[in-house]
Amino acid sequence: MSITEQGLLERDKDTMTLNMGPQHPSTHGVFRVVLEMDGEIVKSAEPHIGFLHTGIEKTGEHKRYVHCIPMTDRLDYLNPPQNNLAFSLTVEKLLGLDEMPPRADYLRVIMCELGRIGSHLIWLGTHALDIGAMTVFLYCWREREEILDLNEMISGVRMMTSYIRPGGVAFDSFPEWLDKVRQFVDHFPDKVDEYESLLTKNPIWLDRTQEVGVMSAEDAMNWSMSGPVLRAAGIPFDWRKQRPYSRYNEFDFEVPVGEKGDVYDRYRVRVEEMRQSREIIKQALDRLPDGPYKLPDNKVSLPDRKTLHTSMEALIHHFKLVSDGVKVPAGETYVPTEGARGEVGFYIVSDGGNTPLRMKLRAPSFMGIPGMCKMMEGAYIADVVAIIGSIDIVMGEVDR
Repeated sequence: MSITEQGLLERDKDTMTLNMGPQHPSTHGVFRVVLEMDGEIVKSAEPHIGFLHTGIEKTGEHKRYVHCIPMTDRLDYLNPPQNNLAFSLTVEKLLGLDEMPPRADYLRVIMCELGRIGSHLIWLGTHALDIGAMTVFLYCWREREEILDLNEMISGVRMMTSYIRPGGVAFDSFPEWLDKVRQFVDHFPDKVDEYESLLTKNPIWLDRTQEVGVMSAEDAMNWSMSGPVLRAAGIPFDWRKQRPYSRYNEFDFEVPVGEKGDVYDRYRVRVEEMRQSREIIKQALDRLPDGPYKLPDNKVSLPDRKTLHTSMEALIHHFKLVSDGVKVPAGETYVPTEGARGEVGFYIVSDGGNTPLRMKLRAPSFMGIPGMCKMMEGAYIADVVAIIGSIDIVMGEVDR
């Protein structure tokens, strides 16, 4: 069919086809959705992905296990520690390592919950900006910068920390960093109050978010939604509670849930999640155990640097781990974790070598796109922006 014939066919239709993205700030990355419009009403929405095409899963099959960690940082690049943790837990399960040192688990929890707060801050700031509230974006960015400063202080890197690794964490914490984390959690509740004072009862915000993008509990399950989207629909499912990992069972926190499953409920759930993450971090700081920050098994974890000058055995272990990596017994497994956007998990198949035979990511953003497009049906074109923002997709974990 010629271009002229296509144009005539489009003109004769009762509906109009509209491309949104992939170069559009409100699609939160290189995401394209083809909308069939009847006036201002969306009749259908068809997602198109693949513009980022990082190829991380296939690349990981040619990298030693520890070398996969920097690639996991770049999947959900707004919450890298969670990807590090999901990958590390899967590798540790294949290695038969059922338990990490308590200090390592607590440091993992602190970093993951800081990452969850930082991710939700970026979501709230950009989501509000999409709908027209610019001040909230500036406020959220202010607190997220503090979290990036904490990342840099302990790992040397602001975003892609590669801090959580199989066998523990890369570096131990130190008093100055712990003091900075405590200062952050002490003043953070007032900042959340500030965000809510601008939005929660704002009549324009209510008009733009309530009864928009509604998804029932049944539909949320049928469309494989997870995380805040699932909980906003009224289902209190959180992997930190359902199947605790990294000693999450030792922390007291609530799982926020909504009622209607609309854009507004998803907003309220994530705001409350930031408060709950703050409580988890505070408990972890108060009860941070002494002891090693990684497994003392030098066949899995690098020996402490200070031992390399005095121990030939440590030097040999260091050389073997750096040059050859850890060999993971043959098998396959999957470990689900609760990320900022929902269920994050790696399915890894090992053939007994030092690289994964197969590596597959269960990415909540990828799983959420079909349900998101279903929400758009019957909505106004202006509501499409609010719906996309409320799902909080990150294209790094979609086009992997």
